[in-house]
Parts: sequence; C-alpha cells; structure tokens
Amino acid sequence: MTQTKNSMTLSSQYGFYMSTFGVVLLLLWLGIFKFTATEAMAIKPLIANHPLSSWLYRLLSAQTISSIVGVIEILVALLILLSLKFNQLRKYTGIGVCIIFTMTLSYLFTSPNMLRYVDGVPVTDFFILKDILFLGYGINLLQSANK
Repeated sequence: MTQTKNSMTLSSQYGFYMSTFGVVLLLLWLGIFKFTATEAMAIKPLIANHPLSSWLYRLLSAQTISSIVGVIEILVALLILLSLKFNQLRKYTGIGVCIIFTMTLSYLFTSPNMLRYVDGVPVTDFFILKDILFLGYGINLLQSANK
C-alpha cells in the first residue's frame, strides 16, 4: 500500500509540474506576443467590448494597453516560478492566475459574435476555452497555499 501511495504522490507531483510548466510557457509566450502590433489589434475587440476594461482605450493606445497586459502576464508567469520555491507567494500567484483567466473567459460573454452557431452547434473561439483549465490551475494554487 505504501508503494501505491508513494507512486500516486509522485504522479501528482509530475502532473503539478507539467501543469505549471504549461501555464508558465503560455503566459510568457502570450505576454511577449502582446508587445507586437498584431496582438495589440487582435485583443482590442475583446478589451474594448468588456465593461471592466473598455474605458482604457479613451486613455491609452491599443499598443500601450496590449503591452500592459503583456507585462502582467509575464509577471504572473515569473510569480508562478517563484512560488515553486517560496510557498508564501502561492496565494498571491493563485489570485493573479485566477484574475487573468476569469477575465479572458468573460470575453466569451462580452465580445460580439464570440458565440455563434455553425450547423446548429454553438461554437466559439476555442482558444479561449483553454482558460478553463488554467483557471482550475489557479484555484489549485490557492488551495495549496492554504495547506
């Protein structure tokens, strides 16, 4: 029984580190991409149609807003890595991860034409749906911070 329990623990650790690597990789990659004009224009309809962020375009350029989002994504990715070493950071990191991915998931409901029907089946920008998994990762970080 001890061998099974230890292998399950080891398996859980591998799963956690694989998930962590995936979230960090994605946040770094997308965060860096936010500094390009292509991504600044790609995210503009999402941010401009969201009630919590639409006001930003009255103050800042599309590129500045995209760059700010990129900096936030990169900082949270770095916090995730630091939280592997410093357990006390997990709570704040989990909050950051949950905010980022809750916000991006909310674009499904605030962006025009995000949900549509194709051959009677509802479809969306499936790229955003990956954020359901990442939101779960953030919730797990919050839970592990309380242990």
